Amino acid sequence: MSENKKTKVLFRHRSMEMGGVEKVVLSMLNHLNKDKFELTICLNINQGELRNEIPKDVRKVYLTDGKEDLSKNPVIQKLQLAKRKLKLNKAEKDPRIADRILNDKYDVEIATTYSVYKIVLNSTNKNSKKIAWLHSDLTLPGFDPYREDIFNSMKQFDYIIYGSQQCKDALDQKYPDVQFPPGRVVLNAIPIEELKVKAKAFIPELKKIPTFISVGRLHFRKGYRTLIETHKKLLDNGFIHHIDIIGDGEDYQILTKRIEELGVQDSFKLLGTQMNPYPYVQHADFYIMPSESEGWPLIIAETLILQKPILATAVGGIPEMIDHKITGYLTEYSEEGLYNGIKEFLTNKTLVENIQKNLTNIEERFDNKKIFDAVEEIIETVLRK
Repeated sequence: MSENKKTKVLFRHRSMEMGGVEKVVLSMLNHLNKDKFELTICLNINQGELRNEIPKDVRKVYLTDGKEDLSKNPVIQKLQLAKRKLKLNKAEKDPRIADRILNDKYDVEIATTYSVYKIVLNSTNKNSKKIAWLHSDLTLPGFDPYREDIFNSMKQFDYIIYGSQQCKDALDQKYPDVQFPPGRVVLNAIPIEELKVKAKAFIPELKKIPTFISVGRLHFRKGYRTLIETHKKLLDNGFIHHIDIIGDGEDYQILTKRIEELGVQDSFKLLGTQMNPYPYVQHADFYIMPSESEGWPLIIAETLILQKPILATAVGGIPEMIDHKITGYLTEYSEEGLYNGIKEFLTNKTLVENIQKNLTNIEERFDNKKIFDAVEEIIETVLRK
């Protein structure tokens, strides 16, 4: 490769709904050195709140239209969705379909999550180096049915980037005999100044009682089902508070139904997806993350930078991010654990004030330049092999 020739890097991702992984992808597309790298992102579906946030100097292509571009007529939309599914199935079996759309050859191809590992491995470009990003703890029981399949894919990559120390250590400890490719931990970057500006964009209308905010996909692993039950018990025992959840997902109907059954519609609100959730985080009293499992959740780092006291379950990479009773409060994933944590925040003023004080200089922990330099170094190292 000549001195002046840029390295062509292709990111493969499903779609751009609001989420932590999508923000990681955007941070890489925005900040990797464009003098050294020519970046392309290929989406399976051109869908999601962040689909238009991809920087202009990055080429974006996609295999199918997103739901935003489909007909509002339910009958026509049903036909369009069926056609879209057929197209995606074909593209999964025949990588030449993506090749024709991309019409280019890449030096490096990056799979942003395990859901697109096979797509990258099936690339017809056998000369490209393949990098996998792993954000999940694969040792959790939820991965039992397809762990072996993910492992088989991981073994075929040239390099693995781990999104948290915990997700790498858990694999090393539980599966010491599985031979994975070389890899290292690269934490997620935080656009600190942009985050502060967004947090001041508007003042949301929040309740005048102690309010907890949470931002996350409405998925059973995020723990919102457990949080509703805990919330009701606390109210019944006289601990007045309000909870707002920002996000959408497959659990929306289940959660809505349970909220109505428990009669907590006035104190437990699903606010849906918000393009800018940070003013809610900034103006709430506390942040809560009740997850059953996590990787290295970007929203926790963002909330720390906004100096908001956090109550979170001690799962995944969260204990790497929060010092218990110093920069936040950690609890086990259970109704009892969440109950005691919320109660502590509502009744222990000294604890909350100390956490608040300890967050004053927290952003010094986050060095974005190191993160982008690490990814650039990984790409260059893989190419030299």
